[in-house]
Order: sequence, then C-alpha cells, then structure tokens
Amino acid sequence: MKTFSITAALAAALAASTASAAQAEQVFNRIASFAVADNLPEGADRKAATSAEIITASEDGKTLIYSDSPGKRIGFIDITDAKAPKAGGIVSFDGEPTSVAVAGAKALVAVNTRESFTKPSGLVAVVDLATKKIDATCDLGGQPDSVAINKDKTLAAIAIENERDEEVNDGEIPQMPAGDLVILSLKDGVADCASIKHVALTGLADVAGENPEPEFVAFNGKDEIALTLQENNHIVIIDGESAAVKTHFSAGTVDLKNIDAKRDGAISFTGEQAGRKREPDAVKWLDDNRLVVANEGDYEGGARGFTIFDTTGKVLFESGAGFEHAIAAIGHYPDKRSSAKGVEPEGLEAARFGDDNLFFVLSERASIVGVYKDTGAEPELLQLLPSGVSPEGAVAIPGRALFATANEVDLVEDGGARAHVMIYERAEGDATYPQIRSSEKDGLPIGFGALSGLAAVEDKPGFLRAVNDPVFASQPTIFTIDASQKPAVIIEALPITRDGVPAQKLDIEGIANDGEGGFWLASEGNSDKLYSHAIFHVNKKGEIKEEIALPEALRANEIRYGFEGIATVGEGDDQVLWMAVQREWKDDEKGFVKLVSYNPATKEWGGVRYPLDKSEDGWVGLSEISVHGSYAYIIERDNLIGEAAGLKKLYRVALADLKPAALGGELPVVKKEEVRDLIPELKALNGYVVDKVEGFTVDAAGNGYVVTDNDGVDDSSGETLFFSIGAIDAM
Repeated sequence: MKTFSITAALAAALAASTASAAQAEQVFNRIASFAVADNLPEGADRKAATSAEIITASEDGKTLIYSDSPGKRIGFIDITDAKAPKAGGIVSFDGEPTSVAVAGAKALVAVNTRESFTKPSGLVAVVDLATKKIDATCDLGGQPDSVAINKDKTLAAIAIENERDEEVNDGEIPQMPAGDLVILSLKDGVADCASIKHVALTGLADVAGENPEPEFVAFNGKDEIALTLQENNHIVIIDGESAAVKTHFSAGTVDLKNIDAKRDGAISFTGEQAGRKREPDAVKWLDDNRLVVANEGDYEGGARGFTIFDTTGKVLFESGAGFEHAIAAIGHYPDKRSSAKGVEPEGLEAARFGDDNLFFVLSERASIVGVYKDTGAEPELLQLLPSGVSPEGAVAIPGRALFATANEVDLVEDGGARAHVMIYERAEGDATYPQIRSSEKDGLPIGFGALSGLAAVEDKPGFLRAVNDPVFASQPTIFTIDASQKPAVIIEALPITRDGVPAQKLDIEGIANDGEGGFWLASEGNSDKLYSHAIFHVNKKGEIKEEIALPEALRANEIRYGFEGIATVGEGDDQVLWMAVQREWKDDEKGFVKLVSYNPATKEWGGVRYPLDKSEDGWVGLSEISVHGSYAYIIERDNLIGEAAGLKKLYRVALADLKPAALGGELPVVKKEEVRDLIPELKALNGYVVDKVEGFTVDAAGNGYVVTDNDGVDDSSGETLFFSIGAIDAM
C-alpha cells in the first residue's frame, strides 16, 4: 500500500496553479454559477430554502438535472451556452427526490415517500426530459438513496437505505428495518417495474450486520455494482445481471496522523486518531478492477480522505490526511469540524478528459473539489476548485470539457449564500483559483483563514501583512504575504502573544506598521463574548506591549460593530492613528459613522464623521482604512451576498480633511471620493459576490491589494479572494 505524500500533493497542486499558458496546461476554471432559486416557478416564495444535491446531465451534455430535496422537485438547467446557464424548469413530486440519473431521453428519479423512519417507502419515477412529464413510477419497497445506470442503459441499481433516526438512542445502530439494493431493467430509459430484484445485504458487515444501510452505488463496465454501506463501514460488489453478491469486505480503518482533532479556534496539525473507521459515502469505479471511496464518516468514523481498493478489498492507495492538508494550504480548513470529521469528503465523480483519467473528490465542509489524475498508482493532485457551500454531487461532461457541482446548503434564512450549481471548463491556461495559499513549516501547511486586514511591508514591494479575526480566537496571527508570486504565498505566521501565550479575547480587524518594526492592531469589541474595543501595540516578535482602551466618550455609546481598520499618519511623536468604525454607534446620526483618531504621544482622542452610501436592503458600513500618499483609503460595503450585493467600493478621503474634533461634541463631516467599484473583481472568478471585503492596503511600489474574509469556512464557501487593483496613484 502506498501512503499519500503531503509534500508531493501540495507541490502538484501549486504547480498546476502557477502553470504557464505557454506550456499548454489543461486546467479547470469556473465559468458560471447558477442559483437554484432562479429556477423557481413564477409566484413561488423565493425566500424558501432550496438545494442542489445530486446532479447529472443529459446525454448531449446541454442540460443539467439536479435533485432539490427540500423543494420536493428536480430542476433543469439549460447549458447550451455553458457560460450563461438558463433556468430550465422543474418537476415536482409528492416526496423528496434523493438522486437522479439519465438513460437516453429519460431521467430516473429516486423519491423518498416514507411515513416515518420505521415505515420507510419510496419509488423511482421515470421523467421524460423533453416534456418534463412523469411517464411512470415503480414502488421500491423502502427509502431510496443513490441511483446508478449501467453503461448500456439496460440496468438501474438503487440503494435502499432505510436510514436511521439520529434522535433515537443517540443514533446508534441497528435500527430496523434493514436496507437492501434494488436492481431493475430498463428499455429506452423506461423502468420495467416487474423486473425488480431485491438484493439482501444482511449478515455481511461486522458492524450491525442485521441492519445494512446502503449509501452509494456505481456500475463498472462489466455490469458489476459497487455499493457502500456507510454506517456499517462495508463495501459490497454485486453482479448486476444475476443480482448475486460476488464479494464484500470491510472498508477498514486508518491511523490518522498530523491532523487537527480539536475545535478550539486554531489550526494545529499535531493530533492523531488511531483506528479511524473510513465509513465511505460515495463510490466510483476507476476501471473494472479498482474503485475509489470518499471516507466522509457518519456513525462513528470518517477518515478525512479517500481510498482506492481493488475488488478483493486490498487497499491500493490511502490519502490519509493529505487531502485535508492540501485544503488547509488554500485557507479552506473548517476548524469548527476538527473534533468531528474534518473536511468530510463526501461526493465523487470520475471521467476521462482527453488523455487523462480524472477523478474528483468533493469536500462537504471545506467546499472544495480536489481534481486528481489517476496514474494507476499514487494519484496526482492537479487542482483544488472552489465550489459554493457544501458540494454534494458532481457530474463530468468530457465531450464538452465541462464539469459541474451541486451545492446543497441554502443560507437564505440567515441572509447568506443560496444553493448553487457551479460549472467549470477544462482548457489551456492558468488556474484562476486559489488567489492566495500558504507555504509549509516543518513539512505541514501554515493554516490560515478569516483574513480581515492588510498592511504593506515597508520598503519591500509586493510584500504585505494580514491578520485573522476571532474565527481563530486561539490563534491570533500576523501573516506575511509574498504577493509577487501567483498565487500569492503566505510565507510566515507570527503569533500575537500576551505573557508568552497566544492572546485571548481579540477580534483583530486591522493592522498598521508602527514605524519601528512593530504593529498597531485594531480589535473590534463584542461585550457578549467579553471582547473589548481596543487598540493594541505589538512589537516585532508579536508580543503585546500596550493595550489602549476606549475613552468614556466612545465607550458610553458602543455597539459590537467597532473598529474595522487602523492606519497611521506621520512618524514618531507626530504619529496619529486613525480607526474606521464599521457601523453607526448609539450617538451617530443614521447614515454617518466615525473615523476615530488617537495620538499615542499625547493620549488625545478625536474624530470626524464619514457619510455612508445608502442601501435599500441590509446595512452599509466600513471594513478598512489605509493611508497612502495624501489620502486615507476606505472600504465601504453592504452586508449582502450574491445578486443582492450592491456596494463593495473603495473610497478615499484627503488627509487634509481629517481634522478631528473632540469626542462627545459635534464632529466635522469629511468628503469622500470614489476610487473603484470592486464588484467586477469579486465576479471575476464566476462565483457569487461575497459580502466581506475586509482588507486593503498599498504596497511599497504603490499597488493596491484587496482581500476578503472567508469566515473560516463557517456558513461560507471558504473562498478567499486576494487581488491587486494596480497602481493607486494612476486612479
């Protein structure tokens, strides 16, 4: 058995990211995103939750079909022009579609109609793709999950899960009734209900063998069916023609090393988990003799990666923690899942693109797709693709050099991202994502995320510093970025410490150089979490040497939306700090926020008023302040996402106008000048517009840089956008 090489995987991924178009590298780039809510019929509640879970494509590759379980429907997307997907309508059911597959001109839809966990039921519906009508249904005798169709379109296999109730006995199994596998015949895409065969799966697994819970199913070219029993940690190989079990084996365990096993607001790959059950979800055949499984885990396992087996159960390759490390190197590691199952690889797809046999591993919690080249031995990590929130299913369309993902989570109730289908095209060129990554330290990636403020490295063009916010509350850090590389590279992580240990109760939202090798940091307070609004002075070692609390004139009117940036004007005893307050505080007129000044030498505070743009929806506030030349540059944004986002702009205020008055009295209003609308750059990667444009600075060469906050992949796509807007003085 070969073990996954962390260094080799990262090197391969980064090589793909930095490949020159002149080398004729074939890479995937996202070319479009489609919000599932845009497929709702006229009159439907657009604020109702939607989802895209399992996805497939018509045989001509011009239509995508996805399952939307909460909406009790499947949806169609017209991708005749893949860069401009169009709503193609829906078909509704009296139950929850769990999976969909295409045979010729028909779609087979597995539908869960259960009355309860103990009385499972379901059917398979045959939908005509042209008329979008249900032609026929077959009763399956249980609750279906995955459906697959063989190469010749003559057989369909459906995993009947009869899933357990996780609220009963803490979700422990067995919980009857047992699941099984249904095989039925197809003719011209139409299911022959009379041909249904039930394949009994009891007595096979060592874990709750009397209660098999089939999860995912796939055919190879010999009409053999690979079936995962996720909670039972087992894999079964079945002959599709005879419906006989050919072989079966335990999915086994993995000894995980160098993982983050604690949910503690820090990324630290120092943990171990011995004997971790794989508990695979999706399965795909790489050829007729090898299969790959995604080890998501469910009942009590989850091995954070993927495994390649032969049909006897021999492990040919184990990814271990390598997939997770590669994800962490691009800022997508979800610390909140550390004590559970980490990045949770869940979905898979496999297809041949040109001369390359590829397979795609979908990480539910990191919202990333790993693109691997099957070499017959150790697979080669080619790319990591950003994929909305929680990719569940994927489909490859090699004939059109396309790949699409279905992202199940819809955050509409929280004002977040909608469920999306995302489309990628493989072509010669450069990989556009990631835009920032980290280097390694002691053979492991520097973990990062939730970047919230930027500052230039003095006298070093192309080098910047960034800070993270309280998503990583136990690991406040100053990062050094080499932006001269593409993608930009985090080359150093400096811990922010107090009394020799990582400082606690900080919400660092801004950073500025103090002119002496150290830094000024702005912390946004939150009384509910005992975070204080404050300014911190940190030396070049990251040690906090001074904490400056707010004066009573500010503190008396505080809300939690406080300092979101910090900048310096002048040097030595003439140095003045300027902080941008994000939202209106209690004493602010609506539509105006404060820019607050502080003189470290005299201890004097002051302020001016900054006029905000207006928005019909959501709120508008400030995210950053940075000084360059004769101006203070300010990011002003709304808190909206996707199509609703309307304001993500860079403004500037002349330093000559920053004449602070004493706090507690009338403050002068400054004039602002628009420098740049940032929405075009936020749309450049063909995803949806993210809400948190958090950092801006101008480097020593006069070039402006912008970074977004990915919230540590918590209810977020995890995408960190980092880009230059060019020479500021030329604007």
